[in-house]
Amino acid sequence: MVLKGLGRHLIVEMWGVDPALLDDEERLREMLLKAAEAAGGRIVGVLFHKFNPQGVTGVVAIAESHISIHTWPEHGYAAIDIFTCGSHVDPWKAFEYSMRELRPKSVNVFEIKRGVMPEGDEF
Repeated sequence: MVLKGLGRHLIVEMWGVDPALLDDEERLREMLLKAAEAAGGRIVGVLFHKFNPQGVTGVVAIAESHISIHTWPEHGYAAIDIFTCGSHVDPWKAFEYSMRELRPKSVNVFEIKRGVMPEGDEF
């Protein structure tokens, strides 16, 4: 039996990222927008928030789902979710772009296939 997924979800943990970068709302917004474009996503909405005294959370909604980030500058840590649906969007391209921009010292990434069903099945 061949299994087909409706989407792919990358769960990304980045450690050892420059704290100043993790606290820069505008730069992180630009990074996620470019990551979405690199993946082939169609941007439909953007929402970011800067915390006091530090940290940023943000999401770029794409027609194919979303890319989000939440940062802890005091720990040099960023949590990123990249969830895409459809065959023309590649979440790994968004991941690669984020890696180049954030330059973490270490990273853990997990891919989860979402909506896995037997080939030919419909809801």
